[in-house]
Amino acid sequence: MTHAPAGAGVRRALAEALSLAFPVECAGCRAPGAALCDTCAPQLAPNATRRQLPSGLLVWSGLVFDAVAAGTLRALKEDGRTGLARALAPALAAALTAAAEGRHGLLVVPIPASRAAMRRRGYRVVELLTDRAGVAPARLLVPTRRTADQRSLGIEARRGNVAGSLRARGGAGMDVVVVDDVVTTGATLEEAARALTAAGARVIGAATVAATPLRGASQTHR
Repeated sequence: MTHAPAGAGVRRALAEALSLAFPVECAGCRAPGAALCDTCAPQLAPNATRRQLPSGLLVWSGLVFDAVAAGTLRALKEDGRTGLARALAPALAAALTAAAEGRHGLLVVPIPASRAAMRRRGYRVVELLTDRAGVAPARLLVPTRRTADQRSLGIEARRGNVAGSLRARGGAGMDVVVVDDVVTTGATLEEAARALTAAGARVIGAATVAATPLRGASQTHR
C-alpha cells in the first residue's frame, strides 16, 4: 500500500481542529463533554471480519455497523465532525491490513463521492478515512452517471441502481483494494471491482470501516 503524505489540506485541518475543539456531545452516546466519551471510545477498537459477496469479492471490515460505530460514522458524514475520522481510522487500517494479506505495493482505491455529496459536505468521507489510516487514496474510479440513494432500496434494486455507474481510469496490471466506509449489500463495492477489472486491474479484495450485519451472510473473524 502507498502511504499518505504527512501534510493535509488547510481546509480539512481547520475543520478537524474545530470539530475537536468544540464537541457538543459524544458521537456514540450523545453525552456532553467529549467527542467520544471514555465508555464509547474503546468500542471502536477494531475486530476485523470478512464477508464474501455474491460475486466472490472478499470484503474485510474493522467494526460492526451498530451502536457507537454507527453513531460515529453518521456524525462524521452528516454533522461535519471530521475529527472523528482519526477515531475510526484504526478500524479501516485493520481491514486494509487483513485485505492485503501481506502484499506490498497495492493501490487503495476509494469509492468516489458524488458531486452532490461533495457539495453538501465539502470533503470526501472515504478519502478522509483512508488518509487518516495512513494510506494515500488512488482516485481511479469516476462516476459515469447519477444514482439514487441506496438507503431506501432492497438488495436487487441496489445492484440495478449502481450497475454500470463507475468507470476506472488507470490501474492496469496493478493489485488494488477497494475502500468504502460501510458495506451493506456490497453492490457498490462489486460495481467498483467490475470497473477496475474491466480496466485491467487485479482486485484482490475490499476494505471498509464497518459492516452492516446481514442474515445469512458468510463472515469470518480474524
